[in-house]
Amino acid sequence: MKKFISEFKTFALKGNMIDMAVGVVIGTGFTGLVTSLTDNFINPILNVITGGAKYQWQDVAQFISAFVSALVNFLIMAFVLFCIVKAINKVKTIGQKKVVEKPKVKKCPYCMSEIDIKATRCPYCTSKIDK
Repeated sequence: MKKFISEFKTFALKGNMIDMAVGVVIGTGFTGLVTSLTDNFINPILNVITGGAKYQWQDVAQFISAFVSALVNFLIMAFVLFCIVKAINKVKTIGQKKVVEKPKVKKCPYCMSEIDIKATRCPYCTSKIDK
């Protein structure tokens, strides 16, 4: 059972899976935003240009209000999704030890040139280096 849970955790927290889920949710929210833009701005402008409809100022205010509402909904959804992904990334790093990389170079005490960590002599000043 422990192996099963470990495998599921690896599958669910895989980067590709999270990226795909974020893409689907953002795509769905963006669809609502584009639909609102079309219904509340583009269609009324086309109706006025073609003479299909007359609008009052109250109608224009409602169109703007509906679009701003859709925009705010999209931004809230994107922010919540950002927080969820940030929490998932935090959970992924719990229990992992930070890897401290050992230095690969050191400085020659005589000429201050950078040399390989395993070197016993400086290739620049040929001084013998103590380990």
